[in-house]
Amino acid sequence: MNVVVLSDTHAPRRWKSCPPAVAEHLKHADVILHGGDVCTADVLDELAEYARVYVVFGNNDRQDVADWGAPDVLEVDLAGLRVGMIHDAGRAQGRLARMRRRFPSADLVVFGHSHIPMDESGDRLRIFNPGSPTDRRRQPHGTIGLLRIDDGTLVDARIVPVT
Repeated sequence: MNVVVLSDTHAPRRWKSCPPAVAEHLKHADVILHGGDVCTADVLDELAEYARVYVVFGNNDRQDVADWGAPDVLEVDLAGLRVGMIHDAGRAQGRLARMRRRFPSADLVVFGHSHIPMDESGDRLRIFNPGSPTDRRRQPHGTIGLLRIDDGTLVDARIVPVT
C-alpha cells in the first residue's frame, strides 16, 4: 500500500490547487492521510479524486472540514498497520511518550501543526509529521510524507521535498 501524507495545506491562502510536484506523488497513492489545517473542504474533494482520504480536524479548519468527516482524533488500520492521527501532538519534549499514551495500540502516529517535518521512533511507536507542502515556514522546502506498508509492516517512510 502506498500512502501519501500531507498536513497544513492552508487553503486557499497557500494551496490554490494541488501543486504539480504533490500531484505526481498522489497519482501513485492508495490512501492519503491529511494531518489537519486543510482549512477548506475543497482540498479534500480534490485529494479524494486521487485516493481515499483520512483527515483530522486542525486548529485552522472551518466547519466544512468537520462536515466532510474530519474528527479531532482518528485511528485507522491500513493493511494491518495501526495508525493514529491527530493535528497537534503538543510540544516536542515528551511527544513520543505522550503519543504512546494517547494511542496505546498504534504502530504509527501521524500529526501536523508545526509545519516541521519529523520522523522519530521509540517504545514500539513511530511518530511522523510530513511538514507542509505549501507553507514551509522556517524549513528549506515544502514537504510531504511517503509511506509504504506491506502486510502490516511499515517498510518505508520518507519525507520528500516538493518545492
